[in-house]
Amino acid sequence: MSAKHNAATTIRVSVKTRDRLAKIARQEGRNMTEVLNDAITDYEQKLFWQTVNEQIERTQREDPEGWADYLAERELVLGPKPRSRQIAPEWEGLITFPEENE
Repeated sequence: MSAKHNAATTIRVSVKTRDRLAKIARQEGRNMTEVLNDAITDYEQKLFWQTVNEQIERTQREDPEGWADYLAERELVLGPKPRSRQIAPEWEGLITFPEENE
């Protein structure tokens, strides 16, 4: 790693935040920087998937025909969705699960 990546700095946080971070680090046997780096990475992933979900919802709302085309093409490439639930044979065809209405 370059010296820039190993450089350290100081940030101001509340005593309560510092204590919470220290407690987690102690419990996991890691230093506070590692815990903080993991928390930032997790937050970045959360923001990424939140944006993806918002874009999907916008496409569904603003371009339902395009969304239907996407789903049809996806099924051609991946095949139909596998059944995610097992039910007793005597109930087969009598129950419709929400995901089957998509």
